[in-house]
Amino acid sequence: MNHRKILFLILFLPLVLIFTASCSSLFSESDTTSSQLVSFYDLRDRESFIQITNTDSAAGRIHVQIFDVGNNCNENNFYDDLTGNDTHVYNLRDIQTNDGNPAGVVLPDGAYGIVVITLVNSTNNGFLPFPDLIGNFRVIDSSGYEYRTNSTALTFFPLEEGDVIQNQLEIYVNFNKASGITFSDVIGVTLDDTGGGEFGTDPITEVLSTNIVDINVLIDVDIFDLDENIFSCRNIIYACTDQENPLLEELLETVGGANVASFEYGINEAIPHSKGGELLCPGNVVDEGFARLRLLEQEADGFGLYIGLNNGNGRGSMDSLWAPNLPNEIAQNAGMDGDGGGMDIMVPGDDT
Repeated sequence: MNHRKILFLILFLPLVLIFTASCSSLFSESDTTSSQLVSFYDLRDRESFIQITNTDSAAGRIHVQIFDVGNNCNENNFYDDLTGNDTHVYNLRDIQTNDGNPAGVVLPDGAYGIVVITLVNSTNNGFLPFPDLIGNFRVIDSSGYEYRTNSTALTFFPLEEGDVIQNQLEIYVNFNKASGITFSDVIGVTLDDTGGGEFGTDPITEVLSTNIVDINVLIDVDIFDLDENIFSCRNIIYACTDQENPLLEELLETVGGANVASFEYGINEAIPHSKGGELLCPGNVVDEGFARLRLLEQEADGFGLYIGLNNGNGRGSMDSLWAPNLPNEIAQNAGMDGDGGGMDIMVPGDDT
């Protein structure tokens, strides 16, 4: 790390995530290897790059899935091969495979959403890949700031049909306007695991994010100022959708309990969304404090957050967490009451 980068991090780290959960060990890390990684990308006056590394000495094949939120969460995918100890960077504006050939996927200008990269086999261990992948992503805005953070390792605990998880997770997001913070991006990733057996003992080959009605989380949002005054906001839904999706009304009706659903939100009127999207707390103007996101219902195998702050000019910072689902019977067997009580965990910035 060079001195300029160190100085940048010291000057601009206004974002901290604190969350409580039933069991701290269930939260995936973003700085260790995994067999499956998720990243955010954005081509709305932005450029996006995803770097992936095979840390094993053996070659491996990866499955790359790209979901476009603005196009009904449409999926495009391709396979690629990495040699041992190989690193490749995907430019989402011009996607090429590791051998330099076109990947066969061309995203429209303005596409944004999720990229999932899965190790589907390797010459070392057949079709049960070890957790050999590590990666990061970079989103560069045309105004000069950029978001950089590690890709997140996925951990899935699939739900049985009809199950929902209630009051299991609380996420606390500190925010302020230090260094001229002006805008925010609070991005929610909802994914289902379609491969593998119980606890992922079989290989995971893909994720499913095409049915936005079935893959979502319902969250209650509150904001606290520095004097610990609480401002009740509203219930929101995170799903792979935007306000132009024709299935939005069906989603709101099916889930219930909220009048808004989106893939991304801004914090409040003081720090609105970078792209003019919906807010976690409309009408609220608190410019320093924290937002509490309390899980009410989850009908997704996993839920992740990428939270970015920027000054609309030359500085941006992004952090992330991944919260796997925990079915009720597993929580009971582990002696957990699922009420959100447990260890507080502080997640340091993954900014690079």
